[in-house]
This record gives sequence, structure tokens and C-alpha cells, in this order.
Amino acid sequence: MATLLHYPLCAYSRSIRLALDECGIEVAAVEERPWEWRQGFIELNPAGTLPVLVTDEHGVIAGAYAISEYLGETIDATGNRGFHPFPGDAVERAEVRRLVDWFHRKFHDEVTSYLVDEKVFRRFGPNSGSPDTEAMRAGHDNLRYHLAYIGHLAETRSWIGGSALSFADLAAAAHLSTLDYLGEVPWEDYEAAKNWYALLKSRPSFRPLLQDRVAGFIPSGTYADLDF
Repeated sequence: MATLLHYPLCAYSRSIRLALDECGIEVAAVEERPWEWRQGFIELNPAGTLPVLVTDEHGVIAGAYAISEYLGETIDATGNRGFHPFPGDAVERAEVRRLVDWFHRKFHDEVTSYLVDEKVFRRFGPNSGSPDTEAMRAGHDNLRYHLAYIGHLAETRSWIGGSALSFADLAAAAHLSTLDYLGEVPWEDYEAAKNWYALLKSRPSFRPLLQDRVAGFIPSGTYADLDF
């Protein structure tokens, strides 16, 4: 069985946990605290970032981008449940990849890094301290723009990446789920985004994420509520 090194409130890790479950691939999930720079972890991924998938057949695959592409390339041989991370023709797959980059890069840089990193990683990291209130204010402002965009995609497509569930949906939901754990998402103002997220949240692949608990942080009242 493969092993996945992850951290519960790491959005990149969450996206891969969702993808593995949607693909029907069982792994042993092992929590890793990247700020500790554990020697064994750095040997697996010198970048010191999560997630890291240690496979039986192909060794170490490091990073959400690499792992998602690996799953896309090997899905037919790993127990497909009907889910493919990058479905459709070349144009459709390109759109999924564009949105994966949107959420794993743009959304992270403009929202997740300001809210989750400030509230969680700053608390435990080597330069621990109080959250930067200006950064958090910027994150809240940016989040509204992104929620409106997600709502637009959800209203004009079956799923945000196109006609089928894809890794774009999982990447977006992974970031929002970390924010939802911390009670940072104004769902009441973005009905279309909320309805799309509710569909993702009700999938079996989401159940392990909804059971996550992080020491020092109590999940919001909406976090595990499917009828939020």
C-alpha cells in the first residue's frame, strides 16, 4: 500500500486525498508537520513541501501537481471508479489544468496564504507569532472575488472545470474546506458557490476530511454540516 504524507489543513494535501479516494486508491495517510523540517521528510522531498506520495511501484511522487498528473497517467491501472482527474479532450483537459493552476497558485497566493497560513502555520512554524491582521484583511477581500468566480463557473457548467467532475473541483474544494474549518467563508453571500461546494461535500471522498481535527483549532459549525 502506498503512503501519503500530508497535513490536515494543507489544501494541497487535501486535494490529493480527495483525488486518491475518487480514484479508488487506498493509501496509508501519515501526518507530517512541514515546519519541523524532519530529516526523513526532507530526504523524500528536498523542497520540504506537501503532499508526498510514496508508491510501491514507482517510488516517491512529490507535490500536488506531480501527483495529480501521475494519477491521470496511471488511473486505468489503479482501480478507476469512473473518475479521471483530467477528463475530456485536449481542450477540456487544458481548461481543467488552467483552473487547477488558478486554485493551487492564484487562490493560494491571494487567499489561503493570508488566512490559513497566518492563523495556523504562523502559530506552529519557526517564526511563530500573532497573525498579520493586514494580511488577513486582504485575504477576506480576495476571497469574495474568488467565491463570485466559483459561483459563475458553477452556474454556467455542470462542474467548475466542465461537464465532468475533475481535479479542478477537488483543488477548489480543498482550499475552501481549509477556510471553512476556520470559519472564514461567508457562504450566505454566495449561494451558487455554496450549492456547488455542498455537492462536493456530500461525496464519500469528503468524509475523511470532515473528520479531521487539528489541535488548537475547533472546526466551525458549518464544517461537517452537509446541510449548512
